[in-house]
Amino acid sequence: MYIPRLLEEVFERASGFFPVILLTGARQVGKTTLIKHLLEKEGLKRNYVSLDEFGARALAIEDPDLFLERYPPPVAIDEVQYAPQLFERIKVLVDQKRKPGAFWLTGSQYFSLMKGISESLAGRVGILNLLGLSQEEEFKTLRPGPFLPEIGFKNTLIPIRPLEVFERLVRGCFPALATSREIHLEIFYSSYLQTYIERDIRQISNIAKLIEFERFLKLCAARIGQLLNYSDLARDAGISVSTAKEWINTLVASNQLFLLSPYYRNISKRQIKTPKLYFWDTGLACYLAGWRDPKTAFEGAMSGALFENYVLVEILKSYFNRGKEPAIYFWRTKDGQEVDLLIEEQGKLYPIEIKLSMRPKKDMLRGVYALKKYFKNIGSGALVCLVEKPFPLGKNFFALPVTAI
Repeated sequence: MYIPRLLEEVFERASGFFPVILLTGARQVGKTTLIKHLLEKEGLKRNYVSLDEFGARALAIEDPDLFLERYPPPVAIDEVQYAPQLFERIKVLVDQKRKPGAFWLTGSQYFSLMKGISESLAGRVGILNLLGLSQEEEFKTLRPGPFLPEIGFKNTLIPIRPLEVFERLVRGCFPALATSREIHLEIFYSSYLQTYIERDIRQISNIAKLIEFERFLKLCAARIGQLLNYSDLARDAGISVSTAKEWINTLVASNQLFLLSPYYRNISKRQIKTPKLYFWDTGLACYLAGWRDPKTAFEGAMSGALFENYVLVEILKSYFNRGKEPAIYFWRTKDGQEVDLLIEEQGKLYPIEIKLSMRPKKDMLRGVYALKKYFKNIGSGALVCLVEKPFPLGKNFFALPVTAI
């Protein structure tokens, strides 16, 4: 069963302007399925080839000219990161005939793709990032635009119990898991991890210690929502600090985790300038951290951090799914004053607090009150939690259910 993706419309619109469209995203988020769906909508008038197939990959690497003679535009090339040799030839063809939508490319390794794109296809390519299924897509509760605390949340509400939130959180957002509840989670994530480490990691980085890398990945999952401390990670993993930095870069490059930057804008030396660590998929994070059951995860020591990760990624999806690059940060001072998220939009800062609570209180907004002492351009805010319906917590501040994002 195909679940329509919000990025479809953005992709089609971009394809009507850019000669090359690059769709990035982690393994299994649905890039190939989306491309094949769009091919069907086009009436199958476009060539399709996947570089997962060894013969096609070998030809693309050894003879890019012949490859593109065999698969001429308009063409969709899946997993293009396996043959960066194609980029220069694609550039030549685009410059000869700049036709919108000539090349649709997909790839899972963001950094290696960006290197090839910046060197060969700058100014010719539209880049879109596909994430796992969002609440909007799975529950069909479409918002009028990306999430902000002041628009559209009243029209997107659906009733959901706290344990149901953690069922989705533990299951994760890979489309295969949403469309078939019969898939065994442990088997799925075990296979995913094995494929990721044995194939993607070998492709993207010269990592020889694969067992140590898997242990490092599990240590990262246990640090969700924490300030990134390379020294602590390196010590616990038994590796050097330089290796820890290299491996974090690899995990970011392969779309497994991301770093949330602090908002400081040179206002004060008292503000934290170290990023926080999060996973793009909470299901994978739960598997790695050993939280295999929703009830256990809900009652466990990491429940607040996992909920924060889930809410943050859903907010990010509301932007990426509309082709927008969000300006989202956290804010924290060295004496512990903190706001979980800040969305910067049109010159305003919109504060978001995330609390695993069914009874939000005004004293949960201490960080927001502190923020207002540093910045004057504060917009409306929200405390995203487990309430059933939105209600005001103060002037221009709402308690919002998690389904409102």
